[in-house]
Amino acid sequence: MSSEDLEKYETEMELALYREYRDVVGLFSHVVETERRFYLCNSVDVKVRGEGSEVYFDVSMSDAWVWDVYRPARFVKNVRVVTFKDVNIEELAKSDLEVPEHDDFSR
Repeated sequence: MSSEDLEKYETEMELALYREYRDVVGLFSHVVETERRFYLCNSVDVKVRGEGSEVYFDVSMSDAWVWDVYRPARFVKNVRVVTFKDVNIEELAKSDLEVPEHDDFSR
């Protein structure tokens, strides 16, 4: 396999991952970014551990999707991450494109 073939393969994998992300993002309520990974999840809990300058973050997530091009199964029931870097958490806004639950389509 040439380096050109490998680059094309990686580009196709990244595009497929982006498309999967686009398809599943509406199923989740939070985005969590750690130093190594990006997650979508419906529940997240962060605990700051340690003392003084020896601080780390213990992040627990449930009902998660992992942004990882090399991971064959990206849906995960429970995830626990320990990191020494900051953790970014964002609550996702529900899309204006969602169909309301009680619409009257019989008009």
